[in-house]
Amino acid sequence: MDYYFINYGIFFITLIITLGAQWYINHCYKKTSRINNEKNITGAEVARQILNNNDLQNVKIQEIQGNLTDHYDPRDKTVSLSTDIYNGTSIASVSVAAHECGHAIQDKTGYTFLKIRRSMVPLVNIASYAGYFSILIGAIFSMLNLIWIGIILEAVILLFQLITLPVEFNASKRALLQIEELGILEHNERKYSKKMLISAALTYVASAATAILQLLRLILIFGNRSRD
Repeated sequence: MDYYFINYGIFFITLIITLGAQWYINHCYKKTSRINNEKNITGAEVARQILNNNDLQNVKIQEIQGNLTDHYDPRDKTVSLSTDIYNGTSIASVSVAAHECGHAIQDKTGYTFLKIRRSMVPLVNIASYAGYFSILIGAIFSMLNLIWIGIILEAVILLFQLITLPVEFNASKRALLQIEELGILEHNERKYSKKMLISAALTYVASAATAILQLLRLILIFGNRSRD
């Protein structure tokens, strides 16, 4: 009885964390996307200004489709900004653009956690496909060893998410420093930018917490089976 209570309890806690984090980031984004910055500077212009200020003239900026699909690709040194961020003049646009430039600055300075994260990408790509596949096949054919291999692969993904946390928080910190140093936002606008960046970083905290709970749930399910 206790086992099933814990199992379903973990499931519902995971669901609440996921939905709560998504609601919070959407709430903060919508709020800050309605407030235009006083200098009327676009996300693309902010990105170029920050990159030039850090001797990163070689880093390209491109517009991409999607909503909050913004990212920095260290392979081709490109900051990709979604249409609303690229052309937008809201505080959200400024904040997101600055955050992605924070990753470019990390790349230039050789930020340790970014290098570790990058080196793990090939392994995580394999683990993301093989993990649950191993668990599924192991469960169908009652192969506990294969199940535990799958759980170990899921643990690799969790480690990747934990390493992502300092990368994201540090990028937001760098973004805020650049915004202040370059005077991109007025003093009264920075509090909204900070809130937006913190909310974005907290989604990664929620993802890591969810992954921990899911891994614990798998261990409880199949650990209980191995004792039967």
